[in-house]
Amino acid sequence: MDLSHWIDRHAAFTPDKTALLCDGRAWSYRGLARALEQRVAALVGQGVATGDRVAHLGYNSVEHLLLLFACARLGALFVPLSWRLALPEHRVMLGDCQPRVLVVDDPFVQASGALREHLSGTAFICIGPARPGWMALEDLLADVPAGAAAPSRASMESALLLCYTSGSTGQPKGVVLTQDALFYNAINSVHMHDMSSADVILTSLPLFHVGGLNIQTLPALHCGATVILQPRFEPGAVIDALQTQGVTLTVLVPAQFDLLENDTRWATFRSGSLRAITTGSTIIGADGYGKHQRAGVPLLQVYGATETCPIAAYQRASDAAQHPGSVGKAALHCELRLADDAGRDVPQGVTGEILIRGPNVMAGYWGKAAESAAALSDGWYHSGDVGHQDEDGYLFVDGRRTDMIISGGENIYPAELENVLSQCPEIAEVAVVGRPDARWGESVVAVVVPSPGRQVSAERIAELLEGRVARYKLPREVVIAHSLPRTALGKLMREQIRTAVRRKPGVESA
Repeated sequence: MDLSHWIDRHAAFTPDKTALLCDGRAWSYRGLARALEQRVAALVGQGVATGDRVAHLGYNSVEHLLLLFACARLGALFVPLSWRLALPEHRVMLGDCQPRVLVVDDPFVQASGALREHLSGTAFICIGPARPGWMALEDLLADVPAGAAAPSRASMESALLLCYTSGSTGQPKGVVLTQDALFYNAINSVHMHDMSSADVILTSLPLFHVGGLNIQTLPALHCGATVILQPRFEPGAVIDALQTQGVTLTVLVPAQFDLLENDTRWATFRSGSLRAITTGSTIIGADGYGKHQRAGVPLLQVYGATETCPIAAYQRASDAAQHPGSVGKAALHCELRLADDAGRDVPQGVTGEILIRGPNVMAGYWGKAAESAAALSDGWYHSGDVGHQDEDGYLFVDGRRTDMIISGGENIYPAELENVLSQCPEIAEVAVVGRPDARWGESVVAVVVPSPGRQVSAERIAELLEGRVARYKLPREVVIAHSLPRTALGKLMREQIRTAVRRKPGVESA
């Protein structure tokens, strides 16, 4: 049995039920199962065998999901590529995994042709009109004979998903996730959301990231629910869908909330069907919970990483409002520990590194044995994140170990200050980083993007933080910037910010 079994079984139980809505087209589970058979046969025709890699570059689409399930049946690894990355970044990733097949959506075909000289053994397939030097997927599917279904070559232990991390602080690493990891992640999601076949899921996050793919989209197809798949995030289209298409669950990260607020309809948004909004990527502190909550709809935080598929901890609707700022408790099929630098469990309320164990955790990094062994030391995934638990066992993420600022011998976690400052209406974006300091080791610097038409001073920053954090944590300098670099899901690219603060190109001190 493999993950493609999900589609086949739902096609048997509820053949006419809508599985996917995308770009104005509806796919029933029966239609999806038939289309899956065609993609499997087409990949077999290109020589895809067990262990081979199949890469895809494009916006959210049904083809993205069909290729993933086809790889599941063939025992191949699916490699989703971020369309937000530049060609040299794609070249590094594809050179690392050497795909047997590269499937590219029409908008990216012309630029991707330059990859050919680096991928001599790769078949180049385009989605859309035929192009010189490319095989059109439509032509390949037309040549597939009826009833050409291939038997499964995989098991739930087979590697399926190869996701490259953002590489914001170095070379990207390919995270290898098995079919079992995706299955248990789906069960974790079902428990988190009380998800069922009656749900309608809206996906606007990119599927090239585990957040868009695995927090709700694949779990919904496991349940036999309906997924509304938007090619790209567009605030107006999201609000339209939430108001008119019976959406019951969706995922929106803080960066999306900020863009939604530019649409006047968001301030008075109402939905009679929406049961919960899930958020992640960037932790929303207790002060920010009310800012992003809409019309009493529970706002559920989820915590994890690419390496955990990503669901490792979460809130449920019954406890979200009672524990704002928390990311909840360990997922149903997951264990969490908080450990000090010596690997010892820390007491309640004390900050420690978050360690994760469970069947949803990665098998390792592609081709990187030493890095895999370090990350999975003693059978636990070492996240690099630090957090603490309250007396009820709820987890609060304090930041990254590598982001920690040590000033005068005291540990300072940027997230604590950022959560306070982000609530100020004068501030559109903020990042807190350390700058080398001869006296203190590091000094705290707040990098601030003012809201349109507003000004922010060092005095105002001190006023906002006074009495809310210890005085040794107060920024010694405020830097005004026009924008902050972020990853595809809105995470701050702190290494770039630290470098900019040290060199100060294009920024001014307040």
